[in-house]
Amino acid sequence: MGTMPIKRLLINMSVPMMISMLVQSLYNIVDSIFVAQISEEALTGVSLAFPIQTLMISLAVGSGVGMNALVSRRLGQKRFEEANQTAENAIFLNVIHSFLFFLFGIFLVRAFFTAQTSNAEILRHGKDYLDIVTIFSFGLYMQVTFERMLQSTGLSIYSMISQATGAITNIILDPIFIFGWFGLPAMGTKGAAIATVIGQLLAALLGVYFNIHFNKELRLSLKKFRPSIQIAKDIYAIGIPSIVMMAIGSVLNLSMNNILISFTATATAVFGVYFRLQSFVFMPVFGMNNGMVPILGYNLGAMQPDRIKDTIKLAVRYAVIIMLIGTVIFQLFPEALLALFNASDGMLKIGIPALRIISIHYIIAGVSIVLSSAFQAFGYGKYSLVVSLTRQILVLLPVAYSMSLTGNVNNIWWAYPIAEVVSLIFCIFFMKRINQKQIEPLYDMVAQQLTE
Repeated sequence: MGTMPIKRLLINMSVPMMISMLVQSLYNIVDSIFVAQISEEALTGVSLAFPIQTLMISLAVGSGVGMNALVSRRLGQKRFEEANQTAENAIFLNVIHSFLFFLFGIFLVRAFFTAQTSNAEILRHGKDYLDIVTIFSFGLYMQVTFERMLQSTGLSIYSMISQATGAITNIILDPIFIFGWFGLPAMGTKGAAIATVIGQLLAALLGVYFNIHFNKELRLSLKKFRPSIQIAKDIYAIGIPSIVMMAIGSVLNLSMNNILISFTATATAVFGVYFRLQSFVFMPVFGMNNGMVPILGYNLGAMQPDRIKDTIKLAVRYAVIIMLIGTVIFQLFPEALLALFNASDGMLKIGIPALRIISIHYIIAGVSIVLSSAFQAFGYGKYSLVVSLTRQILVLLPVAYSMSLTGNVNNIWWAYPIAEVVSLIFCIFFMKRINQKQIEPLYDMVAQQLTE
């Protein structure tokens, strides 16, 4: 990570993750496509469950981001034992996270749905789905943890294999469990949830196997493991902004669901479909960022400012290209995209303008996503947090609510482009500050070392 040409390095580190996250987003889309064949109420129920799934993923990914940045930095500094201890403590933290959602699944799922809807069909489908994915969330947390370990040491290809295997398993099992193929009982939305957790558990097992057999940089030991409050603090110091950002997204989704369901349950279903579809565009950018973060962390530790700058510039360029492609698809083919989800005439009426309006902001979002990830790699997760809070809570949600008062559901979607412009302004401002504080001083440090 300190010597390979940046373009080649970023591609090598990112492409496996981009492919695996594309597959990951594909199985989320396929999940919803199959659920939509049951009924629009089933699709709405699963859509209402999405904020809790986002919250689950936020804890897994956030602690993974913290571990990833710290492990990469420790390896760049040749502090190998500390890198091992960081990885071991990250496993421990995610075991705790999975237990918290086990308790949520046992005691709070029904209350979560009854607070949003009185429709018995929507409630039944949503509870059937969320009960299973929360109670059996251990696979999700271990999958993300061990995949991030592979990424932090440059073994993204193995991370891709484990994630893709879990996703493909889910895609294969979905129709079998949902519709009762091969003599099995038709389990509906329960079947979709069971397929999901089986895929996650399989991916987690592969992640463990790959780390044990191929990860030469990290040597995990349960016998030597001791929980460390300081390491946990260090992981969360970097990861909490990412956790909070995604948790804010969960709050936003929950609030948007409540705004939209006041118009019609169909509007909520459209919002759920949109989030599945947008993931197919955004996930490759997130995958690239997963490859970018360890490169930045390593070269920060190794004091190579030129490589840091080149990595960020190249990542921004690739993100803009990906988002441009996504914009074109959403603008030209919204009806075909919605048809994948067995869209009714009412759903098409709401969904077509929704996809076209929201996708206007994709190119701007690509730049903001890359810069926000860079903030985390430098240990300035608080900047990412400020950007996310401003975008989603201070701008997007109030604008969406204000637009809902016009009585036209289509006006609500304009909140996304408006919020993204504000987000980009903050990102550029913070990136300039990091450049002055952390990147430019590296040149003086390197020059001083050479003179000594």
